[in-house]
Amino acid sequence: MALFESGNPTLSEKIFRTSIDGRAAYGQMTVRGSMQKFGLLLLLVVAGAGYTWKLYYSGAGATMLTFALVGFVGGLICYFGMVFKPEWSKFLAPVYGILEGFLLGGLSALINEMFKKNYPNIIVTAVLLTFGVAFAVFLLYNFRIIRATQKFRAIILSSLVGIGIFYLINMVLSLFHVYIPFMQWGNNSMLAIGINLFIVVIAALSLVLNFDQIETGEQMGAPKYMEWYSAFGLLVTLVWLYLEILKLLSRFSSNRN
Repeated sequence: MALFESGNPTLSEKIFRTSIDGRAAYGQMTVRGSMQKFGLLLLLVVAGAGYTWKLYYSGAGATMLTFALVGFVGGLICYFGMVFKPEWSKFLAPVYGILEGFLLGGLSALINEMFKKNYPNIIVTAVLLTFGVAFAVFLLYNFRIIRATQKFRAIILSSLVGIGIFYLINMVLSLFHVYIPFMQWGNNSMLAIGINLFIVVIAALSLVLNFDQIETGEQMGAPKYMEWYSAFGLLVTLVWLYLEILKLLSRFSSNRN
């Protein structure tokens, strides 16, 4: 039975099972340790985002863009480094958190400026909704109202694959200056809102798989460094949820004021 079927490659069954061989040398992971490390990574993201946000509104837009670009490239390097070498997570995950913060802060500042007339509090609203949705999903999972059954995993995995293909097609088309209207920020058509809302739901439900995988990792006796790796995986999903909620809010901006 596949315990770790997930569209999030950072939390796959193969990686967790392979890592078990190293538990004697590294110690054993716990759910509590994973959540503590996730909290630390979240603080690093907030710190990095606060820095690039401040740069932008201090008039240093060019410097902000440089940091955001470094965050994007450096974040990708750290991401793939941890995916292929989970044991490096102890060192790379904190670096990834700061770099991801640089990128998110810069992106959020640009979007905040873009929609400041019709939706002046779009970033604050997106952040609050992201944490609200994540906490609600955690409670639903904690009280076993939502369970990560095989059927649930299959549905979420299929949806994630479909969304991934959809993102890829949109990216390839954009390289040739062909843009799908309902994929653009601020497009408030019913189709755009419906698709975006569906993606938000899938991103939120993906957190259930993350929580389940971390819990099962403890039960399997995964090594201590997998706490960092698990925290990193959870952060990836939370950032995705934030970006999709932010895009969804942008679609309602033209209806405000």
